[in-house]
Amino acid sequence: MEQVLNVVFSTAFLAAVLRVSTPLILPALGGLISELGGVINIALEGIMLIAACAGVLVSVWTRSAGLGLLAGLALGTLTSLVLAFFHLNLKADLILAAIALNLLASGGTIFVVYLVTGDKSSTSRLVSGQMPFLRDIIPTIADLPTIGPILNQNILTYAAFVLTAAVAFFLYRTRPGVHLRAVGENPEAARSVGIDVRRMQYLALILSGALAALGGVYLSMGYVKFFARDMTGGRGFIALAAIYLGARHPLGVLVAALVFGAAEALAIQLGNLRVPTQLVQIIPYAATIIALVLYAIAQRQRVAARQRKFRQAA
Repeated sequence: MEQVLNVVFSTAFLAAVLRVSTPLILPALGGLISELGGVINIALEGIMLIAACAGVLVSVWTRSAGLGLLAGLALGTLTSLVLAFFHLNLKADLILAAIALNLLASGGTIFVVYLVTGDKSSTSRLVSGQMPFLRDIIPTIADLPTIGPILNQNILTYAAFVLTAAVAFFLYRTRPGVHLRAVGENPEAARSVGIDVRRMQYLALILSGALAALGGVYLSMGYVKFFARDMTGGRGFIALAAIYLGARHPLGVLVAALVFGAAEALAIQLGNLRVPTQLVQIIPYAATIIALVLYAIAQRQRVAARQRKFRQAA
């Protein structure tokens, strides 16, 4: 027990929480936008995979991490645009179309990797680019006592926190954001006051795909420097859970993603101790299930409280 407490209250653990939370925060913010727009994006997992693969391969080909980032962002956004077209124009079921994209991404990415490298598992043979860390911009930052390792994060980690504020501002302080939320609440009412419902839902899915793509690029060009088969490891689905645990608000989503990130970081740190690997591996997923159960209980209690108030008022 003492070893576990030492791990949890260490600087390395806090740094790890920020590192592993980044690929949860970004797709969770994207999923939040699509959820509030009434078109929840279940394809976050597939979009992240496609962006991660594209980022690495383009960075290898161009020898530029920046171009890899742009390629991953573009292909991830394009994938979300395809989902929007199938659902909003061709009237395909949103959930089924998203599942199809997830399956396509899982098999398609490794097929492309095999064509390029001859390896069906990863691109580790290739020298790919990596997004810079803060120490690459401010060399002395890593030398600061105690907080140096915590502050020395990838720039996409800092971008995740900035984007949380940007998403909150967009949703609650701009006209398109208000229109988007209105469409999600009641499409017919929004249409009756002149809001283009399809346009808003296209916007929601496109922004969702772009944010998920950033999370995917971080995995392959920030967290590590290669693409591996199904490297997202369910993070797209955990990000969906963070949306509801975070009460469908950007700040709540950020906190929920950090909680899930802490669970994953704990699993990683405990892997270095004499803890059974089977127990360690289930920690992130068990935390997700427990969080959703608690959320469901809280929701039920809130509904019951509203019903009691309604009966008393009647």
